[in-house]
Amino acid sequence: MAKPPPPASSPFWTLFNAFGRLQVRLMHLTRGRFGGKLMGVPVLVLHNRGRRSGQARETPLMYLEDGADVVVVGSKGGTDTHPAWFHNLMAMSETEVEVRGVRRRVTPRLANAEERARLWPRLVELYPPYEEYQSFTSREIPVVVLKPAG
Repeated sequence: MAKPPPPASSPFWTLFNAFGRLQVRLMHLTRGRFGGKLMGVPVLVLHNRGRRSGQARETPLMYLEDGADVVVVGSKGGTDTHPAWFHNLMAMSETEVEVRGVRRRVTPRLANAEERARLWPRLVELYPPYEEYQSFTSREIPVVVLKPAG
């Protein structure tokens, strides 16, 4: 049986979040030349706002390109809750992502069942820990399609 992920308040997640902020800073300073990959997987920067605070947020996320769309996975979170960035993103009609140093306006939506069935194997191939994480959470990990806005 797989071990559950550490709770969000653990030293692991504190370090994980600090590394994420450092990665975003590196990507900004180098206009996407550095920091654009994590463990060999491409990373984008999601720009959104907190639902309650209204504060600007920048979150590095692994992604997959699917034609003109960008696909991200709401993996980090509790075993029974989606991550905060996911809730913030889904509350917005449009936002921006930064891919390889270029900002794009996107419209977020959940992948439908057919899209999820097609995209999930590609996402797991890109980053195998997604499959392991899915095995010890009772929630279905969301697959989010970010379509070009307009």
